[in-house]
Amino acid sequence: MTGPMARQVILTALAWICLTCASAAQTLVYPALTGRVVDGAGLLDATDRAVLTGSLANLEAKTTDQLVIVTLKSLQGTSIEDYGYQLGRFWKIGQKDKDSGALLIVAPTEHKVRIEVGYGLEGTLTDALTKIIIEQTILPKFKEGDFPGGIKNGAAEIIKVLGGDAEPLNGQVAPNTASGAKESNTGLPEWLVIVLGLVGVGVLIFCAVHGGVLCHGLFQILVLMLLFGRGGSSRGNSSFSGGGGSFGGGGSSGSW
Repeated sequence: MTGPMARQVILTALAWICLTCASAAQTLVYPALTGRVVDGAGLLDATDRAVLTGSLANLEAKTTDQLVIVTLKSLQGTSIEDYGYQLGRFWKIGQKDKDSGALLIVAPTEHKVRIEVGYGLEGTLTDALTKIIIEQTILPKFKEGDFPGGIKNGAAEIIKVLGGDAEPLNGQVAPNTASGAKESNTGLPEWLVIVLGLVGVGVLIFCAVHGGVLCHGLFQILVLMLLFGRGGSSRGNSSFSGGGGSFGGGGSSGSW
């Protein structure tokens, strides 16, 4: 390998590593998990937060399912779907062996609301049921400017479903939507972004030795995959913590 070619490979490899680190580093800032109700947007008063916290604690005591309510000042330019499942993973809501977590997310600045459902609860808190809860119990209140009312109504319905009382809502689910269509997300886990970065360096070295159109194509594919990766932020101290659960994008969203 000639001197100029070697320098080009080294510079390209360094650029790739920097891009990988930047993608795997902080791109979204998540709030600290300070409790079962994280009211970053300030939509709830102290009484509302206390009542909701008690209801969510009772739910976990009875079912081991973890439900967290979070209001956000901003979605930071991403979709509520991407933010939601990544926040669930970051907080690790739900039991590790069951992935039994759920989030009720409200982003008033963007007029978005979402019920994010962990892997283990997707068969109970289905996409179709979460859509009904959002459209019938949350959005009507939000459209009136009653955020506490919408949040409390939505939380109550989610708690009913997780507690085994889903029959009233199930009767409203059309047969062809009973399973719900999972909404897509585009993020990649941080570990996968790092792996892609290492693979990319290997591709660069291979291409430096062998060259060819195939190598160029593989490099472009890796770059495109890397650009879809997301990062996170540091976790804050909290008296309440997730149990190690994970999320894959199950749930539904709404807007007003």
